[in-house]
Amino acid sequence: MTTRAKDFFTKEQKSEIKKAILNAELDTSGEIRVHIENECNGNALDRASFLFGKLKMDTTELHNGVLFYLAIKSKKFAIIGDSGINKQVPENFWEEIKTDMAENFKQGQFTEGLAIGISKAGVRLKKHFPHHIDDINELSDEISFGE
Repeated sequence: MTTRAKDFFTKEQKSEIKKAILNAELDTSGEIRVHIENECNGNALDRASFLFGKLKMDTTELHNGVLFYLAIKSKKFAIIGDSGINKQVPENFWEEIKTDMAENFKQGQFTEGLAIGISKAGVRLKKHFPHHIDDINELSDEISFGE
């Protein structure tokens, strides 16, 4: 029997990931999303870039959305930030976070790896996009799934 992306995480694990997103967004106006699917036949960053647009993550006012993308069966993942972030940060901004996540993933700790990555992204986004009193949540905090 094949595990679907939607069933990869338990209900509790999905809740932990969503909690990590909510906590990370408390201190920043940045918007964080997670998308999980089974297969990625090409480059994970290219796929994440395509999904970034499809999920309308490029519509935030400050262009400060971040997508964590996982292809579970292909064992690929990527982190992509919108143009507002990329204009302000060094090119390798996401590399340390990706390395930390990869270490957790190698040990089968996917929930922990995502939570750590999301948390670190929130800390970094806070520096460039601090939370303001009138900030609104522009994107869903729910995990999205592909096939």
